[in-house]
This record gives sequence, C-alpha cells and structure tokens, in this order.
Amino acid sequence: MKRKFSVLTVVMSLVIIAGVDYQQEASAQSVNVIPTFRVDPDWPQVPEQWRLGDVSSVAIDAAGNAWLLHRPRTLPPEQAHMAAPAVIGFDSEGQFLNAWGGDGEGYEWPQREHGLHIDYQDHAWLGGNNCPARNLPGLEPLFDDQLLKFTLDGEFVMQIGRANMSRGNADGENLHEPADAFVHPPTNEIFVADGYGNHRVAVYDADSGEFKRMWGAFSNAPVDQDDCPNVPVDVQPGPGPQQFSIVHAIRISNDGIVYVADRENRRVQVFTLAGEFIDQIVWPDALFARNLALSPDPEQQFLYVGGGSGIRVFDRQTLEVLTTIEGDGVIGPGHQIQTDSEGNIYIAATGSGYQRLLFTGLVPR
Repeated sequence: MKRKFSVLTVVMSLVIIAGVDYQQEASAQSVNVIPTFRVDPDWPQVPEQWRLGDVSSVAIDAAGNAWLLHRPRTLPPEQAHMAAPAVIGFDSEGQFLNAWGGDGEGYEWPQREHGLHIDYQDHAWLGGNNCPARNLPGLEPLFDDQLLKFTLDGEFVMQIGRANMSRGNADGENLHEPADAFVHPPTNEIFVADGYGNHRVAVYDADSGEFKRMWGAFSNAPVDQDDCPNVPVDVQPGPGPQQFSIVHAIRISNDGIVYVADRENRRVQVFTLAGEFIDQIVWPDALFARNLALSPDPEQQFLYVGGGSGIRVFDRQTLEVLTTIEGDGVIGPGHQIQTDSEGNIYIAATGSGYQRLLFTGLVPR
C-alpha cells in the first residue's frame, strides 16, 4: 500500500494539503521548499536470533523493500554465531523478508562488504573494499577486486573481476576495491565507483560484463596511486586535485546526469553518461561526499549528500545547498544512503547503525 503524508506546501500562499504523496507534491513545487523528515523508531525488525555487524550499505528494490548489507565478521567473538547473512531484506513496514550471502560456489565473496545496489530488474550488485595492509581481523589478505551480481533470492548471476587480480586503472577486466555501483536502465550499463584502490568510474554492460569505458576526476585519465591504507586528504581552495581520492558513491538521475562522490577530496563531481565533466560541489566538511541519493519525484529536484553532522540537501539543478537533515535522533551523515518512492531516506552508517527517516512534507525555506 502506498504511504501518504499530510504536508505543508507553498503555492502563492500557505495551504495545508492532506493525502498528497511525495512525487505529486515535489513536482508541483519550486526550490523555495525543502523536504522534512522524522526518525522511524520502529524500523526495522531484525529477527531475534540474529545480530548485524557494521551495516555498510542499503538499497531499495522495485517493490519498495529495503535491503541492508552488513559485515558479519565485525561482530564481537561472543556474537559471531548469531551473525545474520550479509544481505538482509525488510518490507515497507520493516518486517523481515529474506536473507542470504556469504561464500558460495562459482564466485568470490568480498572480504569486507562495502556497497549494495539493486537495479531496475531487481538484481543485487555488491562489492568490497578489503586492503590487506589494513590487517583487519578475520579477513583473508586479499584485495576485493570484484563486483558480484545476484538475484534477490541470493542466486549468483555474474562476477566482474577477480579477487586480488587488479592491474591498476587501465585494467578493464578487474576492479580495485569498488565502493558503489549504479545501473542506468536506458543503456543497461553499470557505472562502478572504483573506488578505494583505483581512481575512476568504470562502465560495463550489465548483462555481459563487457568493459565499455572509464574516466577520472575532471574527465582526466586516472593515474595509478594505491594509497591503501593511508589515503591522503587534500582539500585546497579552488577546483581541487586532478585525480579522485576514494570514489565512494555514484548515482545517475532520470535525465542521465552522473553524480560521483569523491570522498577524500570533499566534493561531488557531475558528468555526462560519456564521462564529460560538467560541474562540481566542493565542501570543507570532514565527512562530505560520503554518499549520494536523489529524491524520487520525476524531476529529482533534490540531491542528498552525506556531510558534517547530517545529510545536506542540494537543489539538483543549481547545486545550491538548501538545508541539512540533522539532529532529532538522526544518526549522522551515514556511510551509504538511499531513498524510496515515498521520499523516505534510509541510512547505513557502519558502526553507528542503520535508520529510516520518514518523509513528512515540504515546507518553505
């Protein structure tokens, strides 16, 4: 059942409109409004017999179900036997649906789970960011240089790349600690934020896994510079470094604009589907550009970017910051975020937990 909200809107004067959903309301408004939210204290209901480790990512399927990706190996030893499978799903009411994931035949499960994306055909894509130099407990000394594709029942479909096999940014066969991915439905291409070891966006055919193209910051050719485990932070006045430094998240809007979170450079860069640089947002927050999400209205009016103590809301057309979602129980900027068709925001915040923010309406700025 589609969730409805009573919202405050601005149309020449203040009017209360009841029973208007997010898409109807947002498409009727100008940038003189901002979205508002409240924490959902009851979401989700994890089965009692299970525990979740660090929740690194969240994705929404076509039915509006939310799927969390967590790191079972981060649980303390006394809870290891209670670890839920790495991918766990909940319906729109927060009730448990299904869980799967982990080692299996025919694929290489990542050592350190990182990003999860569910595409328009309800395939789940996931990768990891293990770097052996970090010496994290319980992990094999292997780089996560692969991206996996599954059905939502956990059936393996395809793997792009092989663990510990990256030959750098010029390597079209392998990735290098990919952080995130997004499938663009009109072209059926998967755009990979690649990532922690590489410094590029890499594009593949989502059915065959065939490599298509890649690019770096400002559309430059990416340069090999694997800084694991110590990634330099270089935030200077002006446009910033000519190379990405942890390509941490990626989203593509309905009108075919690619948004890339360049985390350690504290910026979001904007590109065409072909990789041509358009614009960027540079922000000095220590946590800026950790993640990205788009509002679900047809125009996708709002761009959400994790930064500082919360999630900053930008006008997607002008890249002007409008407000910050923070306080009132919000767990912070998150590690990865996602929106559903009702405008709710889901936060996966690794060690800080996970959370759903319920959309409560648009109000004047």
